[in-house]
Amino acid sequence: MAMHAVRLSPATQLHGGISSNLSPSNRKPNNPIVRYGCGSSKRCRTVTVLASVRENDANGRDNSVRAMEVKKIFEDSPLLPKPLSSNKLAESVSNGSRVRVAYQGVRGAYSESAAEKAYPNCEAVPCEEFDTAFEAVERWLVDRAVLPIENSLGGSIHRNYDLLLRHNLHIVGEVKLAVRHCLLANHGVNIEDLRRVLSHPQALAQCENTLTKLGLVREAVDDTAGAAKQIAFENLSDAAAVASAEAAKIYGLNIVAEDIQDDCDNVTRFLMLAREPIIPGTNRLFKTSIVFSLEEGPGVLFKALAVFALRQINLTKIESRPLRKHPLRASGGLKYFDYLFYVDFEASMADEVAQNALRHLEEFATFLRVLGSYPVDTTML
Repeated sequence: MAMHAVRLSPATQLHGGISSNLSPSNRKPNNPIVRYGCGSSKRCRTVTVLASVRENDANGRDNSVRAMEVKKIFEDSPLLPKPLSSNKLAESVSNGSRVRVAYQGVRGAYSESAAEKAYPNCEAVPCEEFDTAFEAVERWLVDRAVLPIENSLGGSIHRNYDLLLRHNLHIVGEVKLAVRHCLLANHGVNIEDLRRVLSHPQALAQCENTLTKLGLVREAVDDTAGAAKQIAFENLSDAAAVASAEAAKIYGLNIVAEDIQDDCDNVTRFLMLAREPIIPGTNRLFKTSIVFSLEEGPGVLFKALAVFALRQINLTKIESRPLRKHPLRASGGLKYFDYLFYVDFEASMADEVAQNALRHLEEFATFLRVLGSYPVDTTML
């Protein structure tokens, strides 16, 4: 999905929290916390951007017209500062304005915490879809995006690998966030009253043992904080959400159980994305991310990886994704998928050894692109 359309929706607020009658600031939890595992009157105007597979929208307007409409909506919204323009970006950075960072989900999502860790004191802007966050950076509506790329338990987020290739953004950093799941319910609801639990499928899977012991029916929703929001807004008395402690504060919920994940070492790695790449250095540990494709044949992938091994460059990640919109390759009477290979390696593109490795790879790769060369997040090593 390369192009996007715009609509107004009450689904996702871009600024502020929920209504004050759900604020937990003056209320204390009625129920004890159980530990598992690891020890104004005007209606708010909100904006969401939805993906569309069409080149033009339903009214036949082209992308430039719709891009102007997006900009106009954001400028008119009382909930957001005016979006940055190319003329004002340098000025906003120099005068100390807050960086605006897009993330996927609603307030209270783990991605919001990652955005705030990556850019302290930033203005975190929620987006309905991963595509929306990429689009927001490209259209200068925000300065950065912070999006998940892999989880230590759930594996890779394939959607974002595909979007890295589809959009012309650069990886400028990474941030690792420890994920601590809590079971959240409305005040007055005891753990024995619960019959079902709502959350993102990965969060439900990461709490499999605890949820099975409690005998709860699992219901998948789009994101963890969205589940907490639904529990609060619908005032459900038989359901809980698996989400963060921050989501409990935002949506006025009670934490009936905390640390319910099956594995203590539950870490999600996020990428920091920008319109322009950073200039890599050699004064600290750097990582470089690339994507390439190869001709079909015996030992071709071995040759590609050997360009790094021969130069003592350590690979930290390799991910293969089918090459979309490309017919199956026929070879020897059989048909094969064409693949893209995403590789992370520990070296800076300022290092001549890394430059030589990519020159070597270019000799037989059918496609090669550097997605970014950026400092390694060592806070959780």
